[in-house]
Amino acid sequence: MSIENVIENLEDFAALDPFFRIIQEGLAGLVDGEHFFDLLAEDVVVEYVVSVPGYPRQVEGRRAVADLYRGYGDAMVLASADELAVHHDTDKSVVVLEYAVHGRTVHTVRAYDNHFVSVITIKDRRVTHWRDYLDPIAVFQALGWPAEPR
Repeated sequence: MSIENVIENLEDFAALDPFFRIIQEGLAGLVDGEHFFDLLAEDVVVEYVVSVPGYPRQVEGRRAVADLYRGYGDAMVLASADELAVHHDTDKSVVVLEYAVHGRTVHTVRAYDNHFVSVITIKDRRVTHWRDYLDPIAVFQALGWPAEPR
C-alpha cells in the first residue's frame, strides 16, 4: 500500500516536519521511502513505553500511526529537531535513535523541548516495530498540566 492510500494530505502533518526529517536522517540508507510514513511497514507496531496520560500505549498499522499523528498540530508545532545519535545493531536489524525536538504549544504558546529514545526494528527496508521513550515532564510543562496554583 502506497502512502497516498494512507495519507490524503501531507499538510495535515506539517507540525511534525522536524521530527520526520530527523528520523529520516537517522535511518538513511537502512529504509526506503520519500516520507516518514513511507518508512513504516503496513503492519508496523508502535509502542509508547514512557508517555503521557491519554496517549495510547500501542498503535498497530501505518494508517493508525497516521491517524494518531494527524492531530498533533492542534497541540504542538515543532520548529526543529537535533542532537541525533544513531546506534545500529546490524545483527539484529535494530537501530536506536536518540534525538531532541523543539517547538511551541498551540494553546499556551510555551516552549516545548523534549528528548526521545526510539528503538526501531527494520525488516525488508521498512520499520516493523518502534518502541518510543520520551520525557513526560517536558510535555506537562509545555501544556501547563497540571495547572499551576494561582
